[in-house]
Amino acid sequence: MKGKTVNFNYADFETVKNIALSFPGTEESISHEGTPSVKMRGKLMCRLHDSGEFIPIRLDFEIRDNYLNSHPEIFHLPDHFKSYPYICMWKHNYNKKFLTEVLEQSWKGLATKKQVKEYEQLKTKVG
Repeated sequence: MKGKTVNFNYADFETVKNIALSFPGTEESISHEGTPSVKMRGKLMCRLHDSGEFIPIRLDFEIRDNYLNSHPEIFHLPDHFKSYPYICMWKHNYNKKFLTEVLEQSWKGLATKKQVKEYEQLKTKVG
């Protein structure tokens, strides 16, 4: 049996990784096929797909579906991901402000209620 082709460039994940790591409690990790990823509380938040073409980001199903409908040029959903709370973002079709919004939603879905409350209080003080 032949293995699938793994073809990715770490640099394609750098911006996503840096924004994701700006959220409290996140940590850099390695995931499937040695791809770079970010986890929150030991759970996958986002990673570079081993094909190198897109970035799966964990999102609640309702939020995922809203983004799929409102930004079809940025996101897609391969069959493999349909039953899982992930959305797939093309690796170069985003701006940093929007990416930060999406990753914040991902982080909130993985953080504890206490972490989210502390984050929102800090954001209010800074903003």
